[in-house]
Amino acid sequence: MVMKIENAQAQMRKGVLEYCILSIISRQSCYASDILKELKEAKIIVVEGTLYPILTRQKNAGLLSYRWEESPQGPPRKYYELTDEGRKYLAELDKAWKELIDAVEKIRNK
Repeated sequence: MVMKIENAQAQMRKGVLEYCILSIISRQSCYASDILKELKEAKIIVVEGTLYPILTRQKNAGLLSYRWEESPQGPPRKYYELTDEGRKYLAELDKAWKELIDAVEKIRNK
């Protein structure tokens, strides 16, 4: 059985999706469509049906908060931002990411 590269790439992207979402939100308060746009530009394709459950899970875990902001076009928008706990969690993920990269590089370069 030959493994398709597209499937492997999709699995890798899924594995880092939550980390990427927190990283995007860490820079500034974000509206969901801004998050989707940045993920798509980075070729970590995600749809609203994937994003919203992750945002809800992260909010319920105390990593995110949100505020409503009036929109000049249409209904108010929900803007997400990291909580203090979310910033600490992201710092731990940053450390874990660096350790993972180092480990993979060590294996690849043997």
